[in-house]
Amino acid sequence: MNTIQDDVTTAWIRRYRPSATSTTRLVCFPHAGGSASFFHPLAPRFAPGTDVVSLQYPGRQDRRREPFVEDLESLADLLADEIAALSDKPTVFFGHSMGAALAFETAHRLEQRGTRAPHSVIASGRRGPATVRDEEVHKRDDEGVIEELKKLNGTDMAIFGDEELLRMALPAIRNDYRAIESYRCEQSKTLRAPIVVLTGDQDPKTTRDEAEAWAKHTEGEFRLREFSGGHFFLTEHQDEVNREIETELAAARKAGGHG
Repeated sequence: MNTIQDDVTTAWIRRYRPSATSTTRLVCFPHAGGSASFFHPLAPRFAPGTDVVSLQYPGRQDRRREPFVEDLESLADLLADEIAALSDKPTVFFGHSMGAALAFETAHRLEQRGTRAPHSVIASGRRGPATVRDEEVHKRDDEGVIEELKKLNGTDMAIFGDEELLRMALPAIRNDYRAIESYRCEQSKTLRAPIVVLTGDQDPKTTRDEAEAWAKHTEGEFRLREFSGGHFFLTEHQDEVNREIETELAAARKAGGHG
């Protein structure tokens, strides 16, 4: 497999501030219905010292004509292939909501391969991977899906006033909900890498106990940070979240390698 150079953008790999001089890497996994651009603010914050990579899943924005990946395990397989093609440098994974589960599964695959595994994983806004709720948002009609989005406040509210944009986005949103709601993880699946969990104290999708369940899925260190706010608390606490990311990047830099 050819190595993807540090200043290259691909269908999967988006770089908003490419840097050929970076010494660490941050790989960002979007939430259900989200896109790579959600993490655009992280690029100017951490570049040029850090190569900020935002992942773009098929079926949205400029990839909207591509077929969806219908289950989370298959998407993690594809993401692991893409990340394995990146240059080798100390890396931190950061995933929000569905992206947290994807970051975990992708890290597990890379650890099993023995290549490009992250030094640590930051799981934001998601309960422990083996913690199951009986959720079926993907089976609702369009109005039911929209109601869920409004409740979580994660979608740019302007989209609700644009019928065309909304109808374009709904299939990808529904597919992502199907993927994460059908995802099942064994209690015994663990990473060697440390896991840092960020959660909102009013998140309807994750209780504190459910967030603490991530501790069972690492053989390394575990740390949990609770913020005020709901499911998208990170948009209200961006500076503090950035400090958590910087802490992990610094640890990766100091270790000089992978977990």
